[in-house]
Amino acid sequence: MRQRRDHQHLETLLRRVAAGTGTDRQDALTALCRLVFPHAFAEEAVLWPLLRRVLSDGDEMTLRVEQEHQRINELFTELETFDPNDVEHHRLFEQIAVLLREDVRDEEDVLLPRLQEAVSPELLRRAGWAWWTVRVTAPTRAHPVVARRPPGNALAALPLSPIDRFRDRLDRAKQEPAVLSASTTAAVCDSRGGVKALPAALGQRG
Repeated sequence: MRQRRDHQHLETLLRRVAAGTGTDRQDALTALCRLVFPHAFAEEAVLWPLLRRVLSDGDEMTLRVEQEHQRINELFTELETFDPNDVEHHRLFEQIAVLLREDVRDEEDVLLPRLQEAVSPELLRRAGWAWWTVRVTAPTRAHPVVARRPPGNALAALPLSPIDRFRDRLDRAKQEPAVLSASTTAAVCDSRGGVKALPAALGQRG
């Protein structure tokens, strides 16, 4: 499944961040965020609602993973306030790495096998395509105040996805000769802050 390929790439990036310093560490961390947050958002929007529909214990099973996702969002938000070479940055990243590896184990050992057992191969394929469609358009940054379940997460994605992806383009532009103005970046950050709080009450956070 596509989820497992993401999990393999995740492990590679975790090792790159842990071994890196300075710009190299930050670049690997950025790549990690661009993988982790769309991946998790698509699970919360597509796969976990399906699990809750087809399994009597689906709510309990997905709640644990949603709580892990929530804590990861919170830690990443805190991590962004420290320099990559700071001791506290390393300490927080170690916590994130532990949680991400626990999340992968929960998904690969429990949730995904249970889902495969509970639904037909055709439904599983459709769910996989739906997951991928959401993944390639989902928010790419930590949003700890956004709901972990529909409809709150889906409503949040409407403004957050284009804002996150525009900020990603701004970040890439900073590495090129024609750097966009700092005022543009600040305006985008302000607008992002204004929309984050809206959907928090529209779904469960876990």
